[in-house]
Amino acid sequence: MTYVLDLHEIDRSRIGEVGGKAANLGALTRIPGVRIPPGSAVTTAAFRRVLAGSPALGDRIARLGDLAPDDRAAIATASTAIREGIVRLPVPDDVAAAIAALASGDGRVAVRSSATAEDLPTASFAGQQDSFLDVPVAEVPEYVRRCWASLFTDRATTYRLRQGIDHRAVAMAVVVQEMVPAEASGVLFTADPVTSHRRTAAVEAVAGLGEALVSGVAEPDRWTVRDGAVLEAPGTGVLTEEQVVALVELGRRIEAALGGPQDIEWCRADGGFAVVQSRPITTLFPVPPVGDDRLHVYVSVGHQQMMTGAMTPLGLSVWQLTTPRPMAEASSRLFVDVTAALASPTGREVLLDVMGRGDPLVRDALESVLARGEIDPAADDGRGAPPAGQEMLDADPAVVAELVAAAQASVATAAREIRARHGADLFAFVRSDLGELRRLLFDPRSHRVFTTAMDAAFWLDEHLAVWLGETHVSDTLTLAVPDDVTSQMGTALLDVADVVRDSPAVVTFLRGLGDDDGLDGLLDVEGGRAAHDALQAFLDAYGARCVGEIDISRPRWADRPATLVPVLLGHVEHAEPGAGARRVQEGRRMAQQKREEVLARLRERPDGEEEAAAAAAMIDRLRTFIGYREYPKFAMIRRYALYRRALWDEAARLVAAGVLDRADDVALLRFDELEDVARTGRVDRDLLEQRRQELAVARTLSPPRVLTSDGEALSGAFRRDDLPPGALAGLPVSRGVVEGRARVVLDLADAVFAPGDVLVTAFTDPSWSPAFVAVAGLVTEVGGTMTHGAVVAREYGLPAVVGVEGATRRIVDGQRIRVDGTNGSVELLGA
Repeated sequence: MTYVLDLHEIDRSRIGEVGGKAANLGALTRIPGVRIPPGSAVTTAAFRRVLAGSPALGDRIARLGDLAPDDRAAIATASTAIREGIVRLPVPDDVAAAIAALASGDGRVAVRSSATAEDLPTASFAGQQDSFLDVPVAEVPEYVRRCWASLFTDRATTYRLRQGIDHRAVAMAVVVQEMVPAEASGVLFTADPVTSHRRTAAVEAVAGLGEALVSGVAEPDRWTVRDGAVLEAPGTGVLTEEQVVALVELGRRIEAALGGPQDIEWCRADGGFAVVQSRPITTLFPVPPVGDDRLHVYVSVGHQQMMTGAMTPLGLSVWQLTTPRPMAEASSRLFVDVTAALASPTGREVLLDVMGRGDPLVRDALESVLARGEIDPAADDGRGAPPAGQEMLDADPAVVAELVAAAQASVATAAREIRARHGADLFAFVRSDLGELRRLLFDPRSHRVFTTAMDAAFWLDEHLAVWLGETHVSDTLTLAVPDDVTSQMGTALLDVADVVRDSPAVVTFLRGLGDDDGLDGLLDVEGGRAAHDALQAFLDAYGARCVGEIDISRPRWADRPATLVPVLLGHVEHAEPGAGARRVQEGRRMAQQKREEVLARLRERPDGEEEAAAAAAMIDRLRTFIGYREYPKFAMIRRYALYRRALWDEAARLVAAGVLDRADDVALLRFDELEDVARTGRVDRDLLEQRRQELAVARTLSPPRVLTSDGEALSGAFRRDDLPPGALAGLPVSRGVVEGRARVVLDLADAVFAPGDVLVTAFTDPSWSPAFVAVAGLVTEVGGTMTHGAVVAREYGLPAVVGVEGATRRIVDGQRIRVDGTNGSVELLGA
């Protein structure tokens, strides 16, 4: 058994023996021109041998996996006990002799942790374990023990719990290196850690050893360098600009050799640079592949679709089969390349107008790129401009009725025809039916209906602000509009609550409903038949929905009714009987009152009759058509639910045949790959595991609104100076002001509200609508004026502010906040 390896004996294939830090150092020794201080690694075999001497300690480590990542007290107690146990363990003689050999001679060394789950491309574990500088050689064995124990620092244990890493699967190696007499030390990021710009490097440096920098004791000198030129520099510093540029060039060689942007620790001694550590930067959002050297600019599809989470390979591929527009993929998200539109004067104007109406932060981010003059005019291929607006339709409810009836008939036909299909016949049907779905989604008449409504809303807000000095009038005019399937879904669950409320046995049953349980058990409960029928009717109508519903792999409400239980029981507890119908009636009354008030005030103006007639026409268009804005996606999701059920039935057959281990593995395959597996009866299990790991990494990253091919992530800004002191800025999408308790909720299944609560979440797709009737206001990190959450918030009369950067982090659950949906601000009022 090998307990010590020289760094020159190590490459990245030996990470299981020496951990991430030592493996990276070994790789660095093979890069020409890179100087690494001499050293060795105490391998993980030594750590495992020592730990094997105490099965009781192994049991304690195993039990760490039962702790909650946010239970700090329990983590501290358990981790401290394990660390103390490790430092007391006896070390076998052969292990002790190998380590003692490193302690021969005089001088000082650095002793650093090198865990097997450290400095990886997917998880850096930076600062989670301990390292020690300037250690007397004679004390190396003691400090090796300390490094072993630091595998279980509170922060390392918490990090693994949050990353889903098994504590028993990691081990600790230890790097022992000669100390370098550093004149200056610091860190080099080969990609800008703030903007993610891949061609921009950041350097931080202090005099002497770098421990003062890493620990935050000393304020470093800072430089930024792009393409060999220093962009920002201190007045005077511990390095010259020439030395900084040379350091960045060294970093570029390391980056190229190790295959990605690096976080490098370095020191300067004897007239040159030595590298003491290099780890991947794991927080950078990946860049979509490009086919040329031009700067490309991408807009996030997830921000438009209110689904910024990572999508599965199956979900990505089915969505791309649904939409005709080419899309780029990065970190399990989709992006649209808008470079050609930005390069075209006409296309640029239309794109910025469309983006500005939907999400001003996207427009601001695009304008930031344009202001730098980096878009190549030759990128204009004549096809980049989004379609311009079309002439408005006259208000006619029959148009909506015809479109809805046609979509319903089409879904019913698909439901009948898909039932008996499996194997190659199923995949052929889905491909064919996706063509029918595209025909309906992109029907020009359907598109004109909801664009007419959206244009009418913008027209009313712009003109009435000028004529009457009143802003956001469309918010009130869209209360309780007809034909809004998403809002109707919210009030329908209130009606279900009316059935459930009077049966304590049903409430008890629902509280105990498991994630994978169905509703049949209700039939054995007192009063359960009526509740079962009401819930089943709701699921028959809306069970195709779920959070993140554009990803076909997500379980639908019909698959997991328990998802709805917290919201439903909240309605049972807090809503009055008949609340759904009263909400609709009150909304219609308020909208009609606002219509009459607006038209009466306009008629008092000099050109009032003409202005009132124009406004009346726009109001009629708005109320007639805006509800249909929600229907095309609903029809698409109903189709997706049909496809999903059939594909999971196919997956069950593949599991029964031994081709797949579990049905959900189909989500890790793209549609054409799944089709091939069903045809051949063979699957690449290594590919499945690779996809599973890639998806886990993608879920740790947040996509930017705008991304460039240089890797720059832009979120945009509101650039306002009219906010109350300390308020968070956002986009006002539903007027009104409300104060209440913030409920920070990231999963609809955790949505439990009391009267007056304000929902704070990352984004809301239509599946969140049932929660809207239970809250007094809405704050989201993502959204625009015409996204689903904004439309429904206005119809329900909820003050709402969207696009609030970092809202779920900056607002504490339970904190009182004031939401101003008229001026777009969120004030933090305290506990």
